[in-house]
Amino acid sequence: MATEHALAQPVAREYRLQRARSQFFEEGVLPEDGVPEQIVDSWVRCRDLGLDRASSEARDHADRLRLAEARDRSARLVEHASGVMEHVFEQIRASGSLVILSDARGTIVHSLGDAEFVDKASRVALQPGACWSEAARGTNAIGTTIAASAPTVVLGGEHFLDHNAFLSCTAAPILDPRGTLAGVLDVSCDQRAHQRHSLGLVRLSVQLIERRLFETEFANEILVAFHERPEYVGSLQEGLIAVTADGMVVGANSIAREWIHRRLETGTGGTFAELFRQGLGKIADRVRSSSDALVRLNLRDGSDLYVQLRSMRAHVRSAMDAPAAADGGRPAVLAEAGGNRAPADKGRIVLETLATGDAGIARAVDRARRILGKDIPLLIQGESGVGKELFATAFHNSGPRASGAFVALNCAAVPESLIESELFGYVGGAFTGARKEGSIGKIQQAHGGTLFLDEIGDMPLGMQARLLRVLQERCVTPVGSLKSIPVDISLVCATHRVLRDAVARGEFREDLYYRVNSLTVALPPLRERSDIRCIVDRLLRLEAAEAGRGELSIGDDVMRFIERYAWPGNVRQLHNVIRVAVALLDPDEDEILPSHLPEDLFLADPVDDAKPSPQGPGPGMPPAVAATAGGLAALEPGARRLDQLEVELIERVMREVGGNLSAAARTLGVSRNRLYRKLGRAGARQAAGG
Repeated sequence: MATEHALAQPVAREYRLQRARSQFFEEGVLPEDGVPEQIVDSWVRCRDLGLDRASSEARDHADRLRLAEARDRSARLVEHASGVMEHVFEQIRASGSLVILSDARGTIVHSLGDAEFVDKASRVALQPGACWSEAARGTNAIGTTIAASAPTVVLGGEHFLDHNAFLSCTAAPILDPRGTLAGVLDVSCDQRAHQRHSLGLVRLSVQLIERRLFETEFANEILVAFHERPEYVGSLQEGLIAVTADGMVVGANSIAREWIHRRLETGTGGTFAELFRQGLGKIADRVRSSSDALVRLNLRDGSDLYVQLRSMRAHVRSAMDAPAAADGGRPAVLAEAGGNRAPADKGRIVLETLATGDAGIARAVDRARRILGKDIPLLIQGESGVGKELFATAFHNSGPRASGAFVALNCAAVPESLIESELFGYVGGAFTGARKEGSIGKIQQAHGGTLFLDEIGDMPLGMQARLLRVLQERCVTPVGSLKSIPVDISLVCATHRVLRDAVARGEFREDLYYRVNSLTVALPPLRERSDIRCIVDRLLRLEAAEAGRGELSIGDDVMRFIERYAWPGNVRQLHNVIRVAVALLDPDEDEILPSHLPEDLFLADPVDDAKPSPQGPGPGMPPAVAATAGGLAALEPGARRLDQLEVELIERVMREVGGNLSAAARTLGVSRNRLYRKLGRAGARQAAGG
């Protein structure tokens, strides 16, 4: 393990180091003081390999062919680490440092650094294309990290080779989603300029890279985050597992693997229910109302665990608008990893997959596609439930920032007192209740990727001013800090409000309005879309898969009703209706009929009379529902209004129950108060001659 030996007094540490080198290299004795045990073990390995500490000739130099081959082998690692490396370099710029990425063999595949130190490092081949394994370079942070499978700090004379003694190097291993070494991240500088925080910075950066690798690897699965303390869910200390739609655990990050082995003494090849003692479906039902909800589980040993279905929101939301996979199998939209996506052929949602035949959606897709890769903010407008966040995700995945993070914040869902820290982050101790280690805000998390601000029209005016400054200066200052951090983000906003009217009322800053309103696309409500049948088919496929059912179908009567219903809750409401209908199917049923729909849907007000309606009640329906379905069959254009049919239905049921209001309400499947209100409105209309 890397230690805090770098914190020792420089003079005393240098004396002990020289004494240790003398004991080892001249006397052949293993030093007991002066260098960490990890360094001594590395010296022994290097000596056994036959390395000469005094040699100034490296065993190999930077090689272009080796570099090309290494980058090809580690393409995914380089892709996901590059953005993190840029962020690290911004933190240490002008300090005479070099940020280095190597593959699992020790070959440097990418580096960023200050020009002066880059030139100095190149004299010892600390550059892309060179191999820095222990066999090639002796004790060094990259090679020793690989050999010891642990973070390593190598300061000055702790390097085996004398001519590397001017270096200070700090490195940590990067593990792939299977727990195998993928590469090493290293920060090197002149040994006189070593910073004591380098090890923490490298470890944090490695965690970010590993998370990106994990989310990409399991982009088509449900990601489940958990921790024994609720405040750590959402942080880099959380456990993260990947679960298939049928509940099989197919992957776990390092924290989750440790927890699984420590607490349950089992591997990752089991099921969600075996690990958490509850089925995935039950947990999903508890969080459907809020995608960010934490579910508290009580384990058999009496301890508590807090679980969040990080990707369940996309499994539900993505299927609302997107088509099925081209091969007719599992929908190509069952994936979200905190918003990250892979190319369309790997299951990601991109703009093209949203164009399912509706002219309004096609126009929005075409307009958004034209600004991909350009520094032009996108504003998405539409009613609640039309799929604004899905569209934003598809926009992100379609552009050059697809490998970066997609970070979303609902401005209407976060309390005004917390939105500042959520958006801008904070340093430790910035306010009462803050984590001592601080927190990175959404803007900083989106560096190199896309920041999605949902319901931006509900952002407090004070926050609007700070956001405007970030957009103008491209820097963010965390709460409690005086240091501005450069950020590179693509901005996508969404709102159901008319921002121009909000500006006129003084509720939204005019200067921010023109910043976020560079291009506006409007998503049509479900009642105005011409591709409803396609959406229904995709939702039905999703729900059938989650319920473990085979192929299901929608009856003609139900489909006609769906097409003419106004859907005030848009796709979100439609999805809830289909979920209920699938749940009400008997094991031997495979067709959704009117009897499987929520009964109060038939008595609801929002129906578009201009569209055709179902005809004929299905078998086995309750009398009230059958009567309603039969009444809806008469609703062709020019026929009686729905409210007239409701009155006839209510009167018929009231006659059947002898005028008993409570009995009529039970028969109709509505509350007594609702039935009373409908009777009151009907009486008022009759009194008015209507």
